[in-house]
Amino acid sequence: MAVRRLAPKEMQPASFSFSAENLAWAKAQIEKFPPGRQQSAVIPILWRVQEQHEGWVSEAAIRATADLLGMAYIRVLEIATFYTMFQLEPVGKKAHVQVCGTTPCRLRGAEDLIEVCKHRIHHDPFHVSDDGNFSWEEVECLGACVNAPMVLIWKYTYEDLTAESFGKVLDGFASGKPVKPGPQNGRQFSAPIGGPTTLKDGGKSKKPAKGDA
Repeated sequence: MAVRRLAPKEMQPASFSFSAENLAWAKAQIEKFPPGRQQSAVIPILWRVQEQHEGWVSEAAIRATADLLGMAYIRVLEIATFYTMFQLEPVGKKAHVQVCGTTPCRLRGAEDLIEVCKHRIHHDPFHVSDDGNFSWEEVECLGACVNAPMVLIWKYTYEDLTAESFGKVLDGFASGKPVKPGPQNGRQFSAPIGGPTTLKDGGKSKKPAKGDA
């Protein structure tokens, strides 16, 4: 498992403050839990923090979250460094791409997607593109194996990708008009391409004839 650390000191902002809207939202999340269990809201609050903080979580943001929940700083740091959904250094302004590199996606063409990232964003992961708009990394299973290969951009998945269709996904983010998330080959969710191939009678079963066993 890769070691995940906070961004260097020179990249860290001096402070972080919840926006009024996000503070109210966070308090509403906390109230959903019974007394003594409010710290269970840490993951959704960290996600909201990341959305406010240009796609990543700084040390100051971790401390602000811990203070809000009455948690030790190290406990929130442990959570932020464990889950790859939380970015610990600045990412692309328009899109941070997480390419699934687990076996099913590798067998279905994830390497082609990684090559697109290397050529269009940066040769190495965890680097922001020259224009500051894109960044990428390879992660473990994102839970859409039947739609391999796929990527996660922010909170949406783009599935059934080829190098060409992935390029169109990146074009959409570059132009500010992202394509619709989900499968990019025309199928609905994980249904067969072209629609159902069995049970096409709407589930109506034929009544057995008299004398049938």
